[in-house]
Amino acid sequence: MHDIRTKKATISGRNLTIRKVASAPVMEWPDPVAGYDIPMSSSFNDFNRNLIKDLRANGGKATSGPFKGRDVLILTTTGARSGEDRETPLVYTWEKGHHVIVASKGGAPTHPSWYHNLQKHPVVTVEASGEKFKARAKVVDGDDYERLYKQHADINPGFWDYRQKTTRKIPVILLERIDQA
Repeated sequence: MHDIRTKKATISGRNLTIRKVASAPVMEWPDPVAGYDIPMSSSFNDFNRNLIKDLRANGGKATSGPFKGRDVLILTTTGARSGEDRETPLVYTWEKGHHVIVASKGGAPTHPSWYHNLQKHPVVTVEASGEKFKARAKVVDGDDYERLYKQHADINPGFWDYRQKTTRKIPVILLERIDQA
């Protein structure tokens, strides 16, 4: 007999059932997400991989699924421990010509791994709107922190909910393009 436990969750506005069998959690989407593997894959890594393929194939625009119509970039960091490249699709906003990303991890109690990576290796690669470039990641603090978080959350309202789910200060990161001179 397997020890099976289920839990309901809402991620990116979708109602999900998370089933834990033995030690491997499995995501079940209640209905297919058009364009991202039919039948839908059961892992966030597979979902992210498919979203990245979609973004690259369509000039940086998601053509279906929960990110359709939203500003999404691909952030490539260097693994803090492994030294390997890690790609993560992230929603972004703008600040004076720079991309702004937020390390919310959906309101989880810990920072996302990509945030730890860019703390150790702040030079990253950004792919957005069909363009690829190097950038320096700078964690925002002081007066700009609250203003940029509010700007991001006003455009992406789920980020207001993430603050309610955690006691940690959710980092805001400014990606400053490194000139290719």
